[in-house]
Amino acid sequence: MLDRNQVKSLLLRFWFSSRMAAHGILSNPLRSALTVLGVAIGVASVVSLMGIGEGARRAVVEQFESLGSNVIVIKAHNPNYEFMPEEADELVERVDGLEMASPIVQTNAMMKWMRTRGKVDIIGSNQSFPEIRDHDLVSGHFFTRWHVEQRSQVAVLGSNIGNALLGGRNPVGRSISLNGENFRIIGVLEAKGRGKADDIDDKIVIPYTVAQRFSEKRTVEEIWGKADSKTDADLAIVQLGRIIKRNLGLDQSAPTQMSGSTDGEVQGMIGSGMPIEKEMAVREMAAQQNARPIVPETGEDAITITSLNQLVEEADNANRIMTLLLGGIAAVSLLVGGLGIMNIMLVAVTERTEEIGVRRALGAKREDLLLQFLLEALYVSLIGSIAGIVAGIWGVNIFRNYGFETAVSFQAIRIATLVAVTSGLLFGIYPAVSASSVPPVEALRRQ
Repeated sequence: MLDRNQVKSLLLRFWFSSRMAAHGILSNPLRSALTVLGVAIGVASVVSLMGIGEGARRAVVEQFESLGSNVIVIKAHNPNYEFMPEEADELVERVDGLEMASPIVQTNAMMKWMRTRGKVDIIGSNQSFPEIRDHDLVSGHFFTRWHVEQRSQVAVLGSNIGNALLGGRNPVGRSISLNGENFRIIGVLEAKGRGKADDIDDKIVIPYTVAQRFSEKRTVEEIWGKADSKTDADLAIVQLGRIIKRNLGLDQSAPTQMSGSTDGEVQGMIGSGMPIEKEMAVREMAAQQNARPIVPETGEDAITITSLNQLVEEADNANRIMTLLLGGIAAVSLLVGGLGIMNIMLVAVTERTEEIGVRRALGAKREDLLLQFLLEALYVSLIGSIAGIVAGIWGVNIFRNYGFETAVSFQAIRIATLVAVTSGLLFGIYPAVSASSVPPVEALRRQ
């Protein structure tokens, strides 16, 4: 246990060493500034590039998430395998965990509003669209089952279209013309943002029974479903694959499309207290890890069953890898900055041999000199890190002003600062040891 005098002596030696370290840096400002610049460039590169990568990752993930959570998309890629609309309700009854489903018709129509004319994208859906896509309305209401069954000519507008019609005023209650037919506007969807939710802000949603007339088809290419949870979505995809295979008359042993759950997730679900029917479905899912789309005998994809949850995870993982690669490339600059610190400090040790000899002759210990030169490396690293962080954030903002999706990543700032300070100390150890190892007589003799 150190007594009070020993603690006071240690603090005094540390204070004196820190002052000597600061004096050593300030005594040659140009050389110190160039060393700081090398560290700052490395930190700024990591912060800015990882900020661009993180912004791109968030943008992609937000685009998928804007389509709704726990959404399952069943899509026919061949006209011979398209669905009858009533199959959506049948799937809800037959598939455990599938909360709701809607036939989807995607087409376009010629819109006329006063003197404005233009082609607009149309989505035909049933009354479950807002719940499936987690999409609220800002005014009015969505159409009901009665509207769908009666083929009512009602429309719910995307945010951009709703704002454009009356210059931002509420258009609910007005009428627009679609393919020469008058539709009453009953609601306006909440804005999702540019490029999100499949550009729903620039589309119009109408009952699918009316959209079928526009597309001139009795069948639909897609069915959108929504599960109660992520686990139910994974189970529902297995059951949907089995049901659709039967409907297509395919071999029962053929693999079906899955959402891509990992072995660990599947094992975690088994034995967790779920009903025996769900556990059997999970075990079947575990046996089908190498799944693919359902294909007929022609060898081409007939129907795909996609979990949007899985798309979000895959996009997130892919963009995280890209961000780490960008950070790794930029981290090379930090290594160069650390080598610069080592080079400059080795030169400083050679130039300051006289100072080292005098201090050793006056009683300075090796630990004091070691601490002094390590503090010099630490000062340079910290100043360079602060300057690099400021420059990196400035660079991120410049990219944002030019339309790039960017985000200031605090994780990148922490990593860059930690690496810069650590590399500075590591590269400063050898010069510090060299300085503290010079014998006093030898140091004085070199004067």
